[in-house]
Amino acid sequence: MPNSRQNLAFKLPVGLQPQHPLFVFIPGMDGSGDLLMSQIPYLKSRFDIRCLAIPPDDLTPWSGLTQQTVDLIRKQGSSPVYLCGESFGACLAMLVAAQVPDLIHRLILINPASSFHGNPWLQWIATITPLVSAYLYRASTLAMLPLLISLNRVDRANQQALLFAMRRVTQQTAAWRLALLSHFRAESLSLSKFTRPSLILAGQADRLLPSVDEARRLADYLPRAKTHLLPYSGHACLLETDINLCRILEIHGLLPTALLPSTGPKG
Repeated sequence: MPNSRQNLAFKLPVGLQPQHPLFVFIPGMDGSGDLLMSQIPYLKSRFDIRCLAIPPDDLTPWSGLTQQTVDLIRKQGSSPVYLCGESFGACLAMLVAAQVPDLIHRLILINPASSFHGNPWLQWIATITPLVSAYLYRASTLAMLPLLISLNRVDRANQQALLFAMRRVTQQTAAWRLALLSHFRAESLSLSKFTRPSLILAGQADRLLPSVDEARRLADYLPRAKTHLLPYSGHACLLETDINLCRILEIHGLLPTALLPSTGPKG
């Protein structure tokens, strides 16, 4: 069984803000934790933000990713934890919520990749990824861009940031993470144990996955789930100029309303 070469870590995009609840972002396949940046200006006034960073050569199975993430969250202290996962990261977020439901205060899933196993052409991509040449693998990241985003809704800087994040992942790691998605089954998790509010965002213009159908399916497993459809959004919707995650949380009554008493820095 492959193992990780490095440990997972948290990035602090705006420094420590212990007066706010903890907001943990779990990224998609890129694992960089850098693609939340468009949302940081809105979230930072309400949350103490951490972005999970998964090393680009990491080959950890789901069990190890889950346990490392749980351990990192526990090290941050006892603040209410808002756990937000996007695509691949939404699958990991579900695993964390199922394993330690009492640790998570709110669960936010964005275009979860939990439907990956039911898509034949994505399964084919997962099969051939370790077999193609390095040149073709690098070229494929550019070809994937129109599937991941609605190009007219993402500015040039964020398009470049996405491309850079995708290319930092090694071919071996990409194949490994695709294999993880191929074996992921949300229905096998104990999601019914997570009885706190959750929100599932789905882009109706997602060209990569049937995110709307998947959001509705997952809502059946989470006892207090709401869905929020984004009518013009693609898969990597947090990069879009018109998307404000903080505002969406406010619409659904999920924003924290009061500052926490200061407890000093959290490492």
